[in-house]
This record gives sequence, structure tokens and C-alpha cells, in this order.
Amino acid sequence: MADNLAYQEELRDEMLNGKVVLMSPRPAVNHNRVIGNIFFAFMGYLYGKTCEPFADGTDVYLTEKDRVIPDVMIICKKEIIKRKGVFGVPDLIVEVLSPGTEKRDRGYKKDLYEKSGVREYWLVEPETQAVEVYLLKDKKFVLDDVYRIFPDYVELSADERQRYKSEVPVSLYDDFSIPLEAIFRNLF
Repeated sequence: MADNLAYQEELRDEMLNGKVVLMSPRPAVNHNRVIGNIFFAFMGYLYGKTCEPFADGTDVYLTEKDRVIPDVMIICKKEIIKRKGVFGVPDLIVEVLSPGTEKRDRGYKKDLYEKSGVREYWLVEPETQAVEVYLLKDKKFVLDDVYRIFPDYVELSADERQRYKSEVPVSLYDDFSIPLEAIFRNLF
């Protein structure tokens, strides 16, 4: 069966600091749903605007030694989009965390995106239904906020409910935010 093309998977990889790193070939269903939900929201808002969203599968060449494949991204500089990938810095990158990628996404890739000048970076955790948003300020990522859906069994005080934010703003536009319920729709 290993020789049967129907059973062969395309191995996907990134290059981080000059080292080839294999990516997980089969993301979990919740991982894919979150990517699709975010991309759908980005696509709906950005239709007809200058910036363009991309979903998982597009190579991004950031340095001579770094080629990444973000889960979702927004690019506003059309000139960096080429047939073989993106050759430059996306404006916003989303990484959906999984056990196999979380350390890289929070570590090397976060540092790489910061040094490269990515304006906004989201770390999305499907299991806890949380989104960490980092904004680039003075060439450093600053945690803007953590947006989270609280399970029904968590009791929040009136003050906590007042501070709870149910939508994640996209800093590239003043009037664009995505409800958490839309990001985490249909998860198991």
C-alpha cells in the first residue's frame, strides 16, 4: 500500500533558521475548522479591499533561512505576492496551536515574526477557545489581550462580565472585529 499514490501524503515542511522542520500532515478537525472560520471572516470583510487573506498552504519567505506556512494571514502589500509564494512580511499572521507546534509558534516563530515586522500576530487555542493577540509596538510584540469563551460552568462576577470581550478586533481596520463564537463555531 505504501507505493499506492492514494495512500501517499505530501510531506509539508517549513525552514526555520536554516533547518527543515516537517509539519504535521493531518491537522485535527477542530484545527481545520478554526482555520476555515477565521479565513471565512477575513475573506468576507476584505472582499473588494486592498488587503487579501490567505489560508494554510502558502509559503512565506521571510529571510534566507526562514520559510513558514502560517495557518491564516492577511497581506496588504500586493507586490510581495508571487506565483510560488509570499516574498516579504504579511501584515497579520494567525497560528492555530496544536500540541506538536505550540512550542515553535510561541517561541522561534513568534520571535521571527516580531523581528520581521509582522504588525499583528494571533495565537489561537481551539481546546480552550482562546485567542492571544500581539501587536507590534516599537519593533516588539506586546500582548494586546487574550480573548476567551468561558464554559457555561464558569461563573463570572458582574465586574468580570463587564470586562469580558466577545469579539477579537483586527487592528488593520478600525471597524473590523470577529465574534469569538464565529471563530470557534462547530468545534467538538
